[in-house]
Amino acid sequence: MRSDPLAQAASLLEEATDLLVLHRDFAAAVERCEAGCDSLGPGTGPESSAEVKCSLCVVGIQALAEMNRWREVLSWVLQYYHAPEHLPPKVLELCILLYSKVRDPQVMLEVGSSWLTDQTNKSLPEYGSMLELYLLHVLLPLGRFEGAEELVRGCGVFDSQQQLAFLGTICESRCQWAQQEEMHLAAEEQQDSATETVLGALSQKLLTMLMLLRRALRSMSSHFYLFPYKKMLLATFLLYLVVVRLDPDDHRVKWNPLQFNLFPKSFQSTKLGQVNSMSTIHLQSPLSERCHLKMMPPFESVNEEILKWF
Repeated sequence: MRSDPLAQAASLLEEATDLLVLHRDFAAAVERCEAGCDSLGPGTGPESSAEVKCSLCVVGIQALAEMNRWREVLSWVLQYYHAPEHLPPKVLELCILLYSKVRDPQVMLEVGSSWLTDQTNKSLPEYGSMLELYLLHVLLPLGRFEGAEELVRGCGVFDSQQQLAFLGTICESRCQWAQQEEMHLAAEEQQDSATETVLGALSQKLLTMLMLLRRALRSMSSHFYLFPYKKMLLATFLLYLVVVRLDPDDHRVKWNPLQFNLFPKSFQSTKLGQVNSMSTIHLQSPLSERCHLKMMPPFESVNEEILKWF
């Protein structure tokens, strides 16, 4: 009965491998891996069961990565091992390489530290290779140089020569990091200066446009002031006569400025002499006095006389 779950998991592992490699059906491969891990149950179990479970996780990680679901890899693996220090070396190695490839090594920082500080894992033959992998793909890319030096000096699996080699690698990585920081700062300063130059040019153009607009407005205002006021007054007065005082639809008696001596007497005598016939209109004033109002001469003669004034 105990071999049945193991045989079932092995069969599911074979199906998942075929789906991953031959059929390229990654979703179905992940389903087979999950079913195989569930059939084995929690815990590590016997050595053969642990190997099958590890292989199922390796195939599942590859299928998730092919579907661009690499962000789910760590949580998917931990649901079957429950703690980072219980991860098999192969699974931990694959996770470190995956997150290093996608340039997100921060995810494996705490996981790798927990695995390396576990006393049980220190006795494993893969411990040295896991420490080197964690050092090169997690600590150094994140700029954790002091932590890397402490880890190398406190590690008992490396001899003095290996420690010196790793310390030299850390020093070189520190120098490269500093150079990259300087280049990054220089690029930012150059970009800021270029932005300031562009903004300065735009400000200068805007200022030039405003100055041109100001000159145009001044020119328009000067032309407006030079416009002769007499012509404007003449045009306004003629418009007033045509629209208001000489409206043919108005049958009321019009007010005649000639009858109230608003124009010179010479004008009245000259123009009134040209009228062939004169008429008199009798109006009753409020004081019951009769006044004689003479008809207004022709409109063309009035316009000619007004034009002489201007």
